[in-house]
Amino acid sequence: MTIESNPVAVKAKSILMVDDDRLILSTISTALIRAGYQVSTAESVDKAEAWLASNEWPDLVLLDVRMPGRNGLELTSRLNEMHHIPFILLTAYSEQDIITKATESGAMSYLVKPVDIAKLIPAIETALSRANYQRDLLGSNKNLQSALDADRNLSVAVGIMMVEHCTDRDGAMKLLRLKSRTHQIKLSDIVAQIIDARESLVAE
Repeated sequence: MTIESNPVAVKAKSILMVDDDRLILSTISTALIRAGYQVSTAESVDKAEAWLASNEWPDLVLLDVRMPGRNGLELTSRLNEMHHIPFILLTAYSEQDIITKATESGAMSYLVKPVDIAKLIPAIETALSRANYQRDLLGSNKNLQSALDADRNLSVAVGIMMVEHCTDRDGAMKLLRLKSRTHQIKLSDIVAQIIDARESLVAE
């Protein structure tokens, strides 16, 4: 396994290339470094996993499908688990089953070897762009879900306060804010305490 980098491009996108063919590794990694990427290489799935375990995650993985021992598809589930690292599959075959497996594995795209650098670089940039969009979308969805959960919890706490203090919604909200100020605790924490206390009573 070798690690190569472009010393000039400090903020270059990082790529891990996994292929058992050393000539292909050398040829493509050299071309990508010249194009401004930071490139690391591994000659097997096992070496790639070892590299991933001891280095900062790459922005993209170029992954050969057919290699001796474990094939590239065995690494794809790990890449999906690790913060959804995007990957492009490289294959010497354009068979339909490979295309299907590439799609099912979550590959951004697949390229048939021998790889044309003129096609590879646009594919890399497209994959990186799609990956950024997916991460932004995932983050937005998480934030939206958090907001919905917080709103739902607040509504439950308000309902509890309305019943316990025989007041309307506005009155319950004022009581919650008063508790928050009096105890110098965030409103969300007051809400959580009220819900927990109610659930404890119900459980008893």
